[in-house]
Amino acid sequence: MKKLLLFLFGLLALPLVQAQTLQGAWETTETDGNGLVVQHVLIFTDAHFAQAIFEKPSGKFLGTKGGSYLQKNDSLELTYEFASFNADLVGSNKSEVFKLQDNQLELGKLKWTRLDDGTPGDLHGAWLISGRKRDGEIVKRDTSGPRKTMKILSGTRFQWIAFNTETAEFLGTGGGTYTTIDGKYTENIGFFSRDDSRVGASLEFNYELIDGDWHHSGLSSKGDPIYEVWSKRTL
Repeated sequence: MKKLLLFLFGLLALPLVQAQTLQGAWETTETDGNGLVVQHVLIFTDAHFAQAIFEKPSGKFLGTKGGSYLQKNDSLELTYEFASFNADLVGSNKSEVFKLQDNQLELGKLKWTRLDDGTPGDLHGAWLISGRKRDGEIVKRDTSGPRKTMKILSGTRFQWIAFNTETAEFLGTGGGTYTTIDGKYTENIGFFSRDDSRVGASLEFNYELIDGDWHHSGLSSKGDPIYEVWSKRTL
């Protein structure tokens, strides 16, 4: 009888274990001997990932890397598409053992704490810019080439990255927190590789999902009007 109860308990617990997912945002921090705090934010979608490294509270950008991944039992097969600090990493594959339990993640040499599980934002996923409105018409852009601008979002965190997988060139990145409320998409900038002075700024845009695409309009960080179309990344 005791063995039967243990077996039944194990069956009940199994879906809870399987339900745990890497998708969402994770963070860890490190402090050097001078008291400098370095924050790492890691975002996973169903097939892509990005890690950003920056100082706190200044938001000074230190580095980023990411690409696509496959989960195989207790390991991740990572394929790097961009790495700001090491172009030789681009195109390489790496296997990392991970352990996930109670919203704590051990990956590589770091221990991460979950920030969200992909909710509550409407835009969780990896997106590629696929069009812009010019003179009242949307001009489409091919997303299959090596030069990409990707925006990857969890439920509360975002990061955009511009890169070229063919040349291994890193072109820029920025990120922070975001909200999607009543058709308004608001970004709060936590780091920006091109201009640290933008850290702390908030930008509000209109957003709408049309036939699966994200239509994004408002004013850029420079105050210029923009209308962008982003498509969910499939590869």
